[in-house]
Amino acid sequence: MKRFGNLFEKIISVENLQLADEKARKGKLKSYGVRHHDKNREANILRLHESLKDKTYRTSDYEVFSIKDPKEREIYRLPYYPHRIVHHAIMNILEPIWCSIFNENTHACIKGKGIHSAMTAVKKSLKDREGTKNCLKIDVKKYYPSINHKILKMMVRWKIKCEDTLELLDHIIDSVPGVPIGNYLSQYFANLFLAYFDHWIKEVMKIKHYVRYADDMIFLHASKEFLHNLLRKIKNYFKEKLNLTVKKNHQVFPVISRGIDFVGYVFRHTHIRMRKGIKKNLCRMAAKLNKIQISEKEYRMRICSWLGWAKHCDSKNLITKIIKTNFNESNVRLAA
Repeated sequence: MKRFGNLFEKIISVENLQLADEKARKGKLKSYGVRHHDKNREANILRLHESLKDKTYRTSDYEVFSIKDPKEREIYRLPYYPHRIVHHAIMNILEPIWCSIFNENTHACIKGKGIHSAMTAVKKSLKDREGTKNCLKIDVKKYYPSINHKILKMMVRWKIKCEDTLELLDHIIDSVPGVPIGNYLSQYFANLFLAYFDHWIKEVMKIKHYVRYADDMIFLHASKEFLHNLLRKIKNYFKEKLNLTVKKNHQVFPVISRGIDFVGYVFRHTHIRMRKGIKKNLCRMAAKLNKIQISEKEYRMRICSWLGWAKHCDSKNLITKIIKTNFNESNVRLAA
C-alpha cells in the first residue's frame, strides 16, 4: 500500500490556506466568524501559517449544543478562524489520498456523490429482483462518539507517513472524545473508519448488493438466512476490528412487503416514494403557504428543497396535486 510523505509544507503554505479560506466561507459570508476574520484577513492567514509552521496551533474549546434532525444529536462548533480554515487546508491535500480508498459503495460526504448517488445505487440493485428479495438494514450505535482514536490513527497511518501531518491530525483527533459532528474533518474521518469494512464486505464477503451512506447500510440478497448469517459476521467484525456495535434496531425483511426506507426514500422493485415524514413536511409547508399572499415564483422557492427530493422519485402526482391546490383554487391569494 503506497504511503504519502512531504505533505505538511503543502498543507500550511500561504497559498493553500488562502484557498482553504475561499472554500470554507462558501455559504457563510454573512456569519459573524467570516465577517470578523475579514477585518484582518491577510494578516490572519499569515499568522495562521506561522502558528502551523512553529507548531503552536491548538484547537479551541468547542461550543456544544443539541439539535433534533430528526433524532437528537450533539453538535460541536469551533470558531471559523482559524479552525475551519485549517480543516479545509488539510483536506485540500488529503482528500484525493483518502478518497482513493473509498469504493463505489460509499456515498456520504464525497464529491460527486451523496443522497442521490446512493439512491441510484439502490435503484440499480433492485433491477435484480431475484437477487434482492430480502434486505438487511443496519446502522451503528452512536457512531461518531464511538469512533476509537487509536484505531482511527492507525488507519490514517496506513496512507500517510508525513510525521508533521500526523502530529497535526493526532492533535485534532484528540481534541474531543470520538469524532465530533460539526467538524469539517469529521465526515472524512467517519468515512475512513468504515472504508476498510466496505472492502471486506465486497472483496471478502463477496456481497453484490450493498450501499452505505455514513453509518446507515443496506445489504440485499435472495436469502433471509444468508442475511442473518451476514449480520452475525458484521457484528463480530465490528467488535474485533473497530470496537463498534450494531444498533439493536437492525432488520431483515422482504422488500416486496415493506419497501426499503433509506436516504429519505422508500424503495420497492416497481417504484420509489418519498419517505412519509418528508412528504408530511412538504404538505405542511404547502398548507402554510396557502394562507399567505405569495407569488408562484416565491412559493416554488420556499418548497424547492422538497421539489428536489420529489423529482428523483415517483411523486409526479403528489407535486401536481400540491401545485394545483395552491395556485388554482379560489382560496389561494396570489400576489399581483
